[in-house]
Amino acid sequence: MTEIAYWEAIRRAHDEELANDKNVIVMGEDIGVAGGTYKATLGLYDKYGKDRVIDTPISENSFTGIGIGASMAGMRPIIEIMSINFALLALDTLVNAAAKIRYMSGGRASCPIVMRTPGGTAHQLAAQHSARLARLFMSTSGLRVVTPRGPLDAYGMLKSAVRCNDPVIIIEHERMYNLREDVPDEESFRPLEGAEVVREGTDITLIGYNYSCHLCLTAAERLAQEGINAEVIDLRALKPLDRETIRRSVEKTHRVLVAEEDEAPVGVGAEVIAGVIEDCFFALDSQPVRVHAADVPVPYNAKLEKEAIPDADDVYHGALKALGKI
Repeated sequence: MTEIAYWEAIRRAHDEELANDKNVIVMGEDIGVAGGTYKATLGLYDKYGKDRVIDTPISENSFTGIGIGASMAGMRPIIEIMSINFALLALDTLVNAAAKIRYMSGGRASCPIVMRTPGGTAHQLAAQHSARLARLFMSTSGLRVVTPRGPLDAYGMLKSAVRCNDPVIIIEHERMYNLREDVPDEESFRPLEGAEVVREGTDITLIGYNYSCHLCLTAAERLAQEGINAEVIDLRALKPLDRETIRRSVEKTHRVLVAEEDEAPVGVGAEVIAGVIEDCFFALDSQPVRVHAADVPVPYNAKLEKEAIPDADDVYHGALKALGKI
């Protein structure tokens, strides 16, 4: 095992998959000569050349469409979109082509493409560079959507995604690229489905994904100091959503909180709680609680940004509300 950063884990996965299969290519803005905004492709341009690590123009719909066409012709492209905000420009090709082509062709054509993109709020990147659009891709039939919380999943999920015959959207988080974790030295893979119980508990279930999972873990430590034993679930995959793991946990703890950095309306938290109501309503001892961002464009002002985005303290107080303590 070696401790590496989130960005290093992604770079290693790129390197191994490029070496493993000549049909793997990487495309995106500044990923070649510059090595990527977050260094996720650092050094790979020199190692594999301009035909496999391809710097593209600022034209997300065009290069995503080229990647989708290449995947249908037998290639396995990894498309990096510099910010999830810019993925909006590629929605036509992603939603109308990548997500639907296998179904519409009766299985005769497939689209094994991976789209990686950072989302979430970093530090004062303002509204047009701080989107949290997981719910948009989660609502699209035909796509897989995963969101790794640490280097182990960032490495293993990307490798699994490259070898998957479905189109896979990997949503990273801009504040997590320097997060460090032990990753096996030998090649390994992580599943593209299934939530993970990352902390066992009996009193309340705290549910998060990528950065909000860490907020849940921090809040759980604080709750433990007060004798409250919180279980924490990392969703990992948003599509398909692992409702069974959530159900088992809620039937054990009888209380649930969902934390997300996104706005609440029509969000991941809303879908998770709808599933809880459908699957285990009578196991609940209190109403579910959502912790989420304010329903405003993310402010540039540092103090306003902090107020708009939930933190571990918000998760802690939300848990107390679910427990009937405030």
